[in-house]
Amino acid sequence: MSQSKAKSGTKLTAKNMGAGVLMAILALSLLGFGADGFSTSIRHVATVGDRKIDADDYARALQNELRALQAQIGAGFTMEQARAFGLDRMVLEQLVSNAVLDLEAERVGLSVGDPTVQGEILAVRSFQGASGQFDREAYRFALQSAGLSEAVFEEQIRDDVTRSVLQLAVGGAAQAPESLVAPLLEYQAQTRDFSVLTLGAGDLAEPVGQPGQAELDAWYQDQIARYSLAAGKRIRYVWLTPEMIIDGIEIEDAMLRDAYAARIDEFVQPERRLVERLIFSDLATAQAALARVTAGAASFADLVTERGLTLEDADMGDVTQAQLGAAGDGVFALTEPGVAGPFETPLGPALFQMNGVLAARETPFEDAVPLLRDELVIDRARRILADDLDRFEDLLAGGATLSEMASETEMELGQIDWRAGDADGIAAYEAFRAAAGPLGADDFPELLVLDDGGLFALELIEEIPAAPQPLDEIRTQVTQDWQNAQIVARLRAQADALGAPSDSEDAPVPARFTGVSRSDFLSDLSPAVLQAAFDMTVGETRILDDGAQVQIVTLDAIASPDLLLEPVAQIQTVLREQLAQSLGQDLFSYFASALRAGQPIQVNQTVIDAVQANF
Repeated sequence: MSQSKAKSGTKLTAKNMGAGVLMAILALSLLGFGADGFSTSIRHVATVGDRKIDADDYARALQNELRALQAQIGAGFTMEQARAFGLDRMVLEQLVSNAVLDLEAERVGLSVGDPTVQGEILAVRSFQGASGQFDREAYRFALQSAGLSEAVFEEQIRDDVTRSVLQLAVGGAAQAPESLVAPLLEYQAQTRDFSVLTLGAGDLAEPVGQPGQAELDAWYQDQIARYSLAAGKRIRYVWLTPEMIIDGIEIEDAMLRDAYAARIDEFVQPERRLVERLIFSDLATAQAALARVTAGAASFADLVTERGLTLEDADMGDVTQAQLGAAGDGVFALTEPGVAGPFETPLGPALFQMNGVLAARETPFEDAVPLLRDELVIDRARRILADDLDRFEDLLAGGATLSEMASETEMELGQIDWRAGDADGIAAYEAFRAAAGPLGADDFPELLVLDDGGLFALELIEEIPAAPQPLDEIRTQVTQDWQNAQIVARLRAQADALGAPSDSEDAPVPARFTGVSRSDFLSDLSPAVLQAAFDMTVGETRILDDGAQVQIVTLDAIASPDLLLEPVAQIQTVLREQLAQSLGQDLFSYFASALRAGQPIQVNQTVIDAVQANF
């Protein structure tokens, strides 16, 4: 492996290693999918060319996606639900795509060297000891717990980085054509000058009074669709949430102290520094670079750019002195932003730019107790509900009605007239709304899980047809709507008489806005005014309704983006980068699809079913 290839791999992974390495690292938390996890003698879920996708790899990837989804929604997720979401197919597709790319990398002789693999492993905090340095015993124990050998894991890291290098080689050189950048820049950074004259109820010669009954009835009938409730459903339900049972849960002091100890890095944080690091091939080159910075001939950012990197590539985030290893003393000796080094690192000599000092922070156990107790109580409540799930399901399966469920368990009985868009009470939960939407008269109650880990079941009492709300119940709203309509009608008549804002002394003075871009937020104006200004031609005037007022908008001038202005130049740069990235991703997608079309792919559904049955 050449040095240039190794550097390319390091550059890419330092910036955005991507899901591959993260998946490999997350796989360390998976237990129970070792070599004896499946009864079938066939150990592969698919073959791509001559490359086999191992059942354990599929299980780990599927488990990681399940856990990520569970963390996102805050509730358990069954394998059946995962299949309904297509999660199992997505995981398999990703593994097949990875295998296709691995074959192509092997064909062209692309790989990354051991130093790159070592650098990725050394950077994983899970493998670091209390000193912040790589701990081989922690590394060995984590792999052993996951049923992985060091050789297999390191090969996974190598494959992931190699795929990233391949992606960079295919799509990294994509550039955005100016024929796309120019019109997008014109659209986004073009500015308008316009004036707005706002007329409200106070500008009327006479106030609008109260409507008579006949006027109100006529308005109500004419606007009946506005005052009608959509069709809905009258639903009976039982539910039980973690918050409903927390009052009876006690947390022992020992559990609080264990939780505090487990999160000690959160509550007790040593002094840290915001640091960026630039690694060099040898000490002499690093010293020469430092001399340029010291002499003012170049900044740290200049050095990074010269290497074809960005400051994001060099960013280490906030680090402790121990995490910096041999460079810790020198970097922490800086009390103000500056550059220190060169210092030796596992990846070679490096310069460090210190950008800020974060003071040490400690939250005593006593101060952390309320937070810890709240979290532990909710967690225990969720576990209690999870343990009760089978008991509740058995009652429902045995024919218990919802009323009987409420009397025989801790679940609470309720009823709701629900319509699409309602989000009050139990309808505030997405899981309830998702179940209520398709609910029919022939559906039997089944136990479902709420977004916070709570449980519920529901049944349809009756369909509620669409119907207008009685006038007497909404008289105040209907009266206000009538008055607003009368105000707007009279103001429009005045606006038509005014026409474009006049320069006479007696004419109302409009507010003038200059240099307004499409993305600007103007607190004094509604979005409709800004949209109208960008739909109009110079000299055009429009009259807009806005509640109980009208606004006369006149467009005075249109200005194309000034490329000499720094904000405009920044927008142009961002557009170029976004378009180039999008084109690069498209190129790589086409490339991967073409590779895939040229490889024979076989899927073993029997092994896939066996893997899923183990969840």
